[in-house]
Amino acid sequence: MGHHIHQNPPSSNRNPKQWRPIDIVSATFFGLVIFFFLLVFTPLGDSLAASGRQTLLLSTMDPRQRQRLVQLIETSRHTQPIEACGADYVDHMPCEDPRRNSQLSREMNYYRERHCPLPDETPLCLVPPPNGYRIPVHWPESLHKIWHSNMPYNKIADRKGHQGWMKEDGDYFIFPGGGTMFPDGAIPYIEKLEQYIPISGGVLRTALDMGCGVASWGGYLLEKGILTISFAPRDSHKAQIQFALERGIPALVAMLGTRRLPFPAFSFDLVHCSRCLIPFTAYNATYFIEVNRLLRPGGYLVISGPPVQWAKQDKEWADLQGVARALCYELIAVDGNTVIWKKPTEDSCLPNQNEFGLALCDNSDDPSQAWYYQLKKCVSRASSVEGHFAIGTIPKWPHRLIKAPSRAMLLKNGIDLFEADTRRWARRVAYYKNSLNVKLGTSAVRNLLDMNAFFGGFAAAIISDPVWVMNVVPAQKLSTLDVIYDRGLIGVYHDWCEPFSTYPRTYDLIHVARIESLIKSSDGSRNRCNLVDLVVEMDRILRPEGTVLIRDSPETIDELARIAHAVRWTATIHDKEPESHGREKILVATKSFWTLSSASH
Repeated sequence: MGHHIHQNPPSSNRNPKQWRPIDIVSATFFGLVIFFFLLVFTPLGDSLAASGRQTLLLSTMDPRQRQRLVQLIETSRHTQPIEACGADYVDHMPCEDPRRNSQLSREMNYYRERHCPLPDETPLCLVPPPNGYRIPVHWPESLHKIWHSNMPYNKIADRKGHQGWMKEDGDYFIFPGGGTMFPDGAIPYIEKLEQYIPISGGVLRTALDMGCGVASWGGYLLEKGILTISFAPRDSHKAQIQFALERGIPALVAMLGTRRLPFPAFSFDLVHCSRCLIPFTAYNATYFIEVNRLLRPGGYLVISGPPVQWAKQDKEWADLQGVARALCYELIAVDGNTVIWKKPTEDSCLPNQNEFGLALCDNSDDPSQAWYYQLKKCVSRASSVEGHFAIGTIPKWPHRLIKAPSRAMLLKNGIDLFEADTRRWARRVAYYKNSLNVKLGTSAVRNLLDMNAFFGGFAAAIISDPVWVMNVVPAQKLSTLDVIYDRGLIGVYHDWCEPFSTYPRTYDLIHVARIESLIKSSDGSRNRCNLVDLVVEMDRILRPEGTVLIRDSPETIDELARIAHAVRWTATIHDKEPESHGREKILVATKSFWTLSSASH
């Protein structure tokens, strides 16, 4: 029935969408050819090979299913490892996900800051390494070259090749040490700064490099005894921070937008911006005020590039100098496009009148509060923090590492606590190295993370090893991060119920004492999040063949051993060192080196 329409109606209203069987067959054939081509020659093949995984990922996106999976893993009734995420997750950073964050406000770069999904919105899967991933080049060779296949992003090399940042060379990316403002290399640039700043000799120890490129400045300051934390926002495939960490240089993904950076007040001896493109004088100089909060009294601020003596930026350059004057910074030098200021050691001499309307914060402001804390329009007072922490009064490096900082005295029995903590960690680390055969002190470990650092005792105990430690002070715990900086170590605030602001595969060793306390509510009555999600996050940021070292109660360690199995770690449980009191066990685990192709078998 209805076949009469084939009696050719007038051509004007003939339906062009009539298909003959032969058309359908040939279209299907061509479709299959194209599909086959896509499977073989594009990443689609990998992702469809993972489609079994994808259905699982979608099922763990259902909060009830996800919850059930977590419970099965916790009670070791889930015998299979957690599934691998798809190939498009190799650089997954949950809180810096461009697809999610692009929907947010662009005002003051809010959309480029941290914005974390709820755990229920995150698939429970293990982030795979990219195709062709290799165990990273060891330090110190990694300062100069890394495997190209570990992050095959050529954008920086292509765009910045003439500035000596990095270039492709066979299987490697090599780093000649250049930067936009120092195409001849970081070393001559640092030598230029050294004419004006006491870079050697231990006066300065901690530095902050804002918008750091591939962090060559921080990398080359290490041999001068200066420890730099470099930060830049996540950017599409330019992956600056990922390159920095792959090279073995301390770095973090962060953006100076609407909130304070996650560091305590007066912690950096030197703050550096080389073409970091931060509009220091915009929004009533809010960003300059934030830098001032972070800079230790008597410390140095270096800005290279625009607007310093820059064509067509006279007003911005005049404003920048105006803010520095209003805060009584001493102008040390203007050398070409580089300006160097020294911050006063006393509270700012802010006059009542200045064109930016700058005023001191009132005494109720805690300048070290910096976890999701909105930027302030007022200037932090050094006098609001007790103790002697200005450059000149703080001991020189390395003596400041072992002398109890005056900011430790703010805790009850702070000095005794500090000294006991120092002894405890010296004893524990000796045991880790001698009895647990942890690779500390060898070239296999370079980037370390201490998830619950307190005074930085673990980092202090391995100070002579060729490593650096990111010390994390959990945001909901006692704020001791200022003590860590006063010792000449570095770190950040973080809440471990959220993902960490770093790329996958950035740490060789993750250390944590009392992991259970990281997920508990402040009164200890309930868990704010679960250990399975936390271990999956640790797995994301750990390099293949990397080590995890956890100390906790025997019950927690048993639970972690079950979860370790689910994330494909090989774990062993050890007794604590004989001299320690308390009921503690130690779990040492190694992340296995698996790939997407091996994961699907």
